[in-house]
Amino acid sequence: MQLAAIVVSLVLAAVGIALFARAIAQIYRFVRLGQPVPEGLRTDEPGARTLTVAREFFGHTRMNRWGVIGFAHWFVAVGFFALVLTLVHAMGQLFRADWTLPLIGTWAPYEIFTEFIGLMTTLGIITLIVVRLLSLPSRAGRKSRFAGSKAGQAYFVEYVILTIGVAILVLRGLEGALHGVDGYEAAYFVSYPLVAAFEGLSVSALQNLTYLVALIKIGTSFVWMIVVGLNTNMGVAWHRFLAFPNIWFKRDAQGGTALGELRPMVSGGKEIDFETALDDDNEEEVRFGASQVEDFSWKGLLDFSTCTECGRCQSQCPAWNTGKPLSPKLLIMSLRDHAHAKAPYLLAGGGKTMEGEEKATDEQLKDVPQSALDEAERPLIGTAEENGVIDPDVLWSCTTCGACVEQCPVDIEHVDHIVDMRRYQVMIESAFPSEAGTMLKNLEKKGNPWGLAKKQRLEWTKELAEATGFEVPVVGKTVEDLTEVDYLYWVGCAGALEDRAKKTTKAFAELLHIAGVNFAIMGGDEKCTGDSPRRLGNEFLFQQLGEENVATLNAAFGEDDEDESTKKPASKKKIVATCPHCFNTLANEYPQLGGHYEVIHHTQLLQHLVDEGKLVPVTPVEGLITYHDPCYLGRHNKVYTPPREIIGKVPGLRNEEMHRHKERGFCCGAGGARMWMEERIGKRINNERVDEALSLNPDIVSTACPFCLVMLTDSVNGKKNDAQAKEDLRVVDVAQLLLDSVRTPGDDGGSSDGPSDEPEKEESTEPEPAN
Repeated sequence: MQLAAIVVSLVLAAVGIALFARAIAQIYRFVRLGQPVPEGLRTDEPGARTLTVAREFFGHTRMNRWGVIGFAHWFVAVGFFALVLTLVHAMGQLFRADWTLPLIGTWAPYEIFTEFIGLMTTLGIITLIVVRLLSLPSRAGRKSRFAGSKAGQAYFVEYVILTIGVAILVLRGLEGALHGVDGYEAAYFVSYPLVAAFEGLSVSALQNLTYLVALIKIGTSFVWMIVVGLNTNMGVAWHRFLAFPNIWFKRDAQGGTALGELRPMVSGGKEIDFETALDDDNEEEVRFGASQVEDFSWKGLLDFSTCTECGRCQSQCPAWNTGKPLSPKLLIMSLRDHAHAKAPYLLAGGGKTMEGEEKATDEQLKDVPQSALDEAERPLIGTAEENGVIDPDVLWSCTTCGACVEQCPVDIEHVDHIVDMRRYQVMIESAFPSEAGTMLKNLEKKGNPWGLAKKQRLEWTKELAEATGFEVPVVGKTVEDLTEVDYLYWVGCAGALEDRAKKTTKAFAELLHIAGVNFAIMGGDEKCTGDSPRRLGNEFLFQQLGEENVATLNAAFGEDDEDESTKKPASKKKIVATCPHCFNTLANEYPQLGGHYEVIHHTQLLQHLVDEGKLVPVTPVEGLITYHDPCYLGRHNKVYTPPREIIGKVPGLRNEEMHRHKERGFCCGAGGARMWMEERIGKRINNERVDEALSLNPDIVSTACPFCLVMLTDSVNGKKNDAQAKEDLRVVDVAQLLLDSVRTPGDDGGSSDGPSDEPEKEESTEPEPAN
């Protein structure tokens, strides 16, 4: 028995280690096939990056949001590395059954640690197996987060861990019996019942059992290593190793998610300069977006390989949850499997130019497997009939809400990869939903998605003046420039031109007037910030609009691009926006174009004014209210508290949260330029969100975004027409609620009862701007 166990174990160990080492080299070469990234982008602040890895691993910062699942997974993950010495111990036991590790083998603290981690790892994996079995796709269908995952691989990994965990505890029991443990000891606080069970067996029987169980443990471990070594795209196994570099190389060294701003387009590791990109004298071919899997950066390829198929992204995705074909998990899996299948062709020097011409010679490709050559011919974006890797309906279903990125425990950057594919489709292929083309044309000609004249941007100010007598200050008309005011109010296209959103705009402006805030607007000089075209994939139009806006803003703040002495710090250029999409672009993306401002959302400023006593809610607004988190305010910029604080200060309101809120808030369906596209597949996302709200039977649905306001209002109106919602249900912005409460009974809608235009100056803490 002993000899057979030794021979089998050593053979499996040799094969397993060799295959695993080969697989590591293959993955390294595979990841290097990706495009370079700008220097320092993924390697700055190495100390902070290392701390981020330690924090995310030992703190399980994402997994622990899932309660008992996160707790169980922590022990499985820690046990995988902490119990490596038990493998060495088992190897020694093959040669001498009562062998222990030198120095620490009989040290009580180590034995207690091994017993505890061994028990918790075993219980942890049993918990995860039960969770998987209770949520089988065969039962739950699309609602199962495991739908589409490779179940066979997952079960293999889980039962390997279970077998090893049980073997560790059994070996501990045999060890105690061989060492003559005849009473309870702390060192055997878990395995003592096994020690007692083995009592009475002969030494020979105990030794043979030890050889058998050690063989099972070692054999299982190295069979796992062999299988993993032969399957480099087995994410459910490889994530245990690849997660560490993937987290270390994440976008934000401090640990933030890859949300907020989109990164500029890159080709060959350099940001694309659209003024020279198509010049004939360029030394290298400029590639716009991702047309082939090798166009993704090396971090993208590492992302794909790291996916563990856990399905947390899928469970939160608004597209998947409303019957659309997009699953962030399945998208990443498709890209991963395609990339690994195509890798032999790429490693041989294969590849296509932007014109579709083959780069490699026949000699280079002669030894490439036919399967890899066939994979190379697949279009990255294409229908099933075209044998495409990603279906166009998958690509265009994304709202860029960021729920996938927020939940991913290994920091995969789904949104960036989706936008990279969109960029190629829009800028090179001109292949995108036709209705979005109207929005792009209107932006190019009129600077707003509706194609309205710029003078229309001031119509709301006339309506407000008629209702309240308050004339909104306009830069270049009533004020010379922004040095005369404390804040620029960036109204945004929807806030200035869409009737429902204009109500928010007027309410906010009136509140600023009541509070005595000195502000002005840009009026007709505003243009779309470029959020929608950028997320649609038209990076060129985003940069064009952005550069024009930055130039206008810098001039309005008194800066001269030709004179460095006129430059001001961001703290001297304060902007407040009611639209989270504008807020995100101004704060996080305009710095890429030379626009550095201190930007806050209107709910942040309103909360500050309420806290300072400059706005006092006094009139009750009766009813049950539920608040919808805008994705670009919440997940993308982590602003959750101010809107809720304002609601909490309004007398009469009773707030109740929807099941999906804050980090898990459900999208309204308008982001990612979906506002301008028809929703033809599955249930409308806004209807799904409103159904969730209606389950609370609220009197008011509130939000803090003009896009969300439009989408939720459309759905509520449809529900009213179908008698599925009560007629007096309102959808309003937080600013409108606050204004209703700040006004006292008998107010005519004006602000005469508010403070004068020049209140006494007093020290106050400014609201926190976006990072």
